[in-house]
Amino acid sequence: MPATVPRLATDGLTAWYGSTSGVRDVTLAFPELTVTALIGPSGCGKSTLLRSLNRMHELVPGTRVTGRVLLDGYDIYEPGINPIQVRRRIGMVFQRPTPFPTMSIAENVAAGLAIGPRISRSERADIVERSLRRAALWDEVKDRLDDSPLELSGGQQQRLCVARTVAPEPEVILLDEPTAALDPGGAAHIEELVQQLKREFTVVIVTHNLQQAARVSDVTAFFYLGELIETGATSRMFTTPLKPQTEAYITGRFG
Repeated sequence: MPATVPRLATDGLTAWYGSTSGVRDVTLAFPELTVTALIGPSGCGKSTLLRSLNRMHELVPGTRVTGRVLLDGYDIYEPGINPIQVRRRIGMVFQRPTPFPTMSIAENVAAGLAIGPRISRSERADIVERSLRRAALWDEVKDRLDDSPLELSGGQQQRLCVARTVAPEPEVILLDEPTAALDPGGAAHIEELVQQLKREFTVVIVTHNLQQAARVSDVTAFFYLGELIETGATSRMFTTPLKPQTEAYITGRFG
């Protein structure tokens, strides 16, 4: 595991739904160029935490966040920080593929570029190709860039969403159960892709699949009832967890 300062970190983070907390007092570092898996039973706060990392949580009415989320040492919740710019730097891929149906494959990839500086048509084409290559999709769609994304398989659509996410060159990529809606073949493609992405990006993945967490992550964090119970190197977490709740979950005694 690379010994680097965290690219992203939380400090005493609590995410609220009205007067109820989804996650409480979470202090957690996400090292640069690593994959961190967030695991735990349904309703334990994993996805709430993930959405708080790029200010998606606040899009739900009645929600708020206390504590800090630090990107390169700067709190993304400071007054005056533009949440749209935050989401450009901390991209997100959701559980189900979300291609824009009225846009072509190429337009989907380039959608996030509209927020940044103006670029030429040739620059846009280069970014589209580079992003599709990063998402391991270029060879499958290079002759279909003007087609509808709805003509792609579910796994291809999810990789298209990854390409759209990496196009603006974020520092961090958040993956919220990215293989939950895919068949085994599509899921395998995404798992392989995660290993490639960490060469360039810091990756945080929420997954219910413990085998997947063990395969793709460098660091694992276990959540239960809204609290961070334990975190550490994945190899240790799955063999010698320190907390009894972690061991009970990993061994299947509850979940």
